[in-house]
Amino acid sequence: MSLLEVTWTDPATQARGYLVIDRLVRGVSSGGLRMRAGCTLDEVRGLARGMTAKEALNYDPAARYVPLGGAKGGIDFDPYDPRAKDVLTAYLHAMSPYVERFWTMGEDLGLRQSTIDEVIAKIGLQSSIQAVYPLLDDEQKARQRLADAFQVTVDGVSLDELVGGYGVAQAALAGIEYLHIHNPTAFVQGFGSMGGATARYLAKAGVTVVGLADVHGVVANPAGLDVEALLLSRDEHGAIDRTRLRPEDRRLERDTWLDVEADVLVPAATSYAINAGNAHRVRAKLVVEAANMPLTEDAEVRALVIPDVVANSATNSWWWWTLFGDIDATAESAFEKIGTNMRRLVDEIIGEPSPREAAKRLAAASVKEIEQRFPRP
Repeated sequence: MSLLEVTWTDPATQARGYLVIDRLVRGVSSGGLRMRAGCTLDEVRGLARGMTAKEALNYDPAARYVPLGGAKGGIDFDPYDPRAKDVLTAYLHAMSPYVERFWTMGEDLGLRQSTIDEVIAKIGLQSSIQAVYPLLDDEQKARQRLADAFQVTVDGVSLDELVGGYGVAQAALAGIEYLHIHNPTAFVQGFGSMGGATARYLAKAGVTVVGLADVHGVVANPAGLDVEALLLSRDEHGAIDRTRLRPEDRRLERDTWLDVEADVLVPAATSYAINAGNAHRVRAKLVVEAANMPLTEDAEVRALVIPDVVANSATNSWWWWTLFGDIDATAESAFEKIGTNMRRLVDEIIGEPSPREAAKRLAAASVKEIEQRFPRP
């Protein structure tokens, strides 16, 4: 059972919002806030459990950063609606007592960190992660270090929008090596911060990205898309600028995203994108879960699956490694730490009969060790 579940209704739009705190460690939890039409309490509950595992998997007894508990927030509202920022403001105002003391949060599906930061300042809070400040040895230095990291850009894209996808790409490359896939191809569903960075770093590693999907449809080219040009011209919601496509690039309908042939499939958009009804269409040898919970429990695919709690954990960990001082506020330090840690995690689960179950066992063992070190009051 979750430690805390809160349901909220916006009086102006009747939008529903949820907060689930699955676990506290040293009195604090961690997990992003998403906004999408159709978001449910069950979805947020599952995401919060996933965050507990995601935090625990990155536990290093020798590090300054000690994983926090897991939490998640969700708002059932269309992020493209012109009233979306007002709904977000009302939600965060209602949840502000939890943000102040128990819940550190950041962007997730449908929201940008810059928008969250703007609203947080508007309602009078210090930061979306202020609940963790009492755990810092030197709050001023730690906050400056994270602020410096958020100012870093790499080839035109801010570092905070790259670290998660860089980790996913490293997980995918480990899977490609394990399966001995030669001249690998990849399809990425979703082109926001997670999907966009994944596509960039797969392409940089020599993987041919043959297809991308956004909210408007699919673009594909069996010879490979110009990922960098599309990445640098996407809009704030991760929509691809179709005017940047080349004559040989194809435009396809949204529901064809599982039909583009590729060795690696990276679902990097919504939860439950692959289910019992469409799992038979997955032809990839490797599925890397960049999104949270992109496969339903009843979705049976024949591919090797690297689960979300491992593959997309780098965004969360990068914040804390930087804040607590385990890495410097540079891209080089971030990418080195993420690459090393991701390869270690994938190596520990990839040879098991079920990598997902192996990840759950590793997370449970880490949770137990953390609880022994920091017993609940």
